[in-house]
Amino acid sequence: MTKSWPSRRTAPAVRKGDLRERQILDAAETLLVTRGYADMTVSDIAAAAGLTRGALYFYFASKQDVLIALVARTVQALQEKSAAASTATGPVEEVVSTTLERTAALWREHGPVMRAAVDLSSTVPDIDELWTGTADVFAEAIAAVLQRAGTPPGDGPGDAAALGHALCWMIERTFYQATRTSDDGLDDATQTCRTVWLHVMNTGSAG
Repeated sequence: MTKSWPSRRTAPAVRKGDLRERQILDAAETLLVTRGYADMTVSDIAAAAGLTRGALYFYFASKQDVLIALVARTVQALQEKSAAASTATGPVEEVVSTTLERTAALWREHGPVMRAAVDLSSTVPDIDELWTGTADVFAEAIAAVLQRAGTPPGDGPGDAAALGHALCWMIERTFYQATRTSDDGLDDATQTCRTVWLHVMNTGSAG
């Protein structure tokens, strides 16, 4: 079961603090693009958000905490896309295409955050929990689509669950590599992942 990351940003009523946190996270995401995580500082984030360094510490204890919250915000959008894929009722080929296109759109919009999550998940447990938990949700959604196409639902290497996890991590790595220098290759990466997913799906249903 995926952990639900606690945050005041998810409260029904948006308070002043929520808006301030959003400004901080937006500033940090911009700095990830222009400077990268290693080079940006708490002072940089505070200045970009229009705050003093001391005021930022009221909301976040460190630069790492800012990034964790930024990753949490981004993976929430990823999980929503995954949930849509697992409950979609259209033709499976269209579900595959739509799911990959929506995922690619998130990589275009939030690529620096998502690459930072990949890069830091091995050393920051909170980010690893968020990223891996989201991957599990995405893998389950892929498995659901595979099962609709006739792939066996068991736990074997060729069954939907195992294939869903393999496809999930293939898509993550492919999109990660495609966006490292620019987004120009993301369309091709999306089509490649679609081809692989459909091939696995067709092979599984044939078996």
